[in-house]
Amino acid sequence: MKQPLWEKVATHVILIFASLIAIFPILWVISTSFKNQFDVLSTEIHLIPEKPTLENYESLFNPGSATGGFFWNWFGNSLLIAVLTTILSVFLASTAAYSLSRYRFWGKRPMTSFFLTSQMFPAVILLVPLFQLLAIQFRLLNTPWALVLAYATTAIPFCVLMLKSYFDTLPIELEEAAKIDGLGPFGAFWRIVVPLSTPGIAVTAFYAFITAWNEFLYALVFLTKPEAFTLPIGVRLFINQFTQNWGGTMALSVIVTIPVMLFFYVAQRYLISGLSTGGVKG
Repeated sequence: MKQPLWEKVATHVILIFASLIAIFPILWVISTSFKNQFDVLSTEIHLIPEKPTLENYESLFNPGSATGGFFWNWFGNSLLIAVLTTILSVFLASTAAYSLSRYRFWGKRPMTSFFLTSQMFPAVILLVPLFQLLAIQFRLLNTPWALVLAYATTAIPFCVLMLKSYFDTLPIELEEAAKIDGLGPFGAFWRIVVPLSTPGIAVTAFYAFITAWNEFLYALVFLTKPEAFTLPIGVRLFINQFTQNWGGTMALSVIVTIPVMLFFYVAQRYLISGLSTGGVKG
C-alpha cells in the first residue's frame, strides 16, 4: 500500500526537527568556541558569531592561561592512555571471549554471569579499592598506567560479553577446517576468527577508546600534577568560583571531540568492510 504524501511530509518534518534538537548543542559549542568573552556573555543569542575570533584556541597554548602551557602534555597523556587501554582491553577481551565461546571448562557459566553482574555496579564503587591498589601499593599515582589499568577494569567485562556474542555466530566448521590444514588453536583464532570478527572488534575498540578518552572521575583522583592531567581534567580548569571562561572551555571541548570523531570514522570503515565480507557463503 502506497504511503500518502502527507504521511511522508509529516515523517520528514518530525525527523528534521528531532535532528535539529540533537545537533543544536554541538553547533552551539562550536559557535561559542569562536566568540569573544563579550559575545559569550551577551543576552542576545547568535548561533553564528558576529565577530569570529581564534583567541580561545590560541589561549590553549598560552602559558598564562588556564592550561598553563600544558595542552600538549594533556593531549599526549589522553591519547596514550586511550590507545593503551584500547589495545589491552581488546586483546584480553577477545581471547577471553573466544575461550568462553568455544571451550567447555569448569566455572564457565559463573564466569559469564560475573562479567554480566559487574556491569550492574557504577564505576565509582571501584574507586577506593583501585586507588588503594594502584596508587598506594603499586605507587602508580600520576602515571598513565594507573588509568590504563583502571579503565581496562571497567571496559573488559563489557567487551568480553559483546565479543562472545559475536564469536557465537561464527561457524565452528571454519576453525575445524583450519586445524585440518595444520593450524593450531591460536593460529585458527588469529587467522580465521579475528578477520571475520572485524565488526565486533571495531565496536569494542571504539567503546574502550571512548571510555578512556572521556573519563573524568578516575583521572581526577589518580592525577594530581598539572603535567600529568588528561584533557577532561583540563576542561574543568576554565570554570571555577571566580572566573568562567566559557570560550576556552568550548574551544578545548571541540578539540577533545576531534580524535573521537576520527576514531569513529576509522572504526566505521572497518565495520562496514567486515559486515560486507561475511563468513560463509552459499
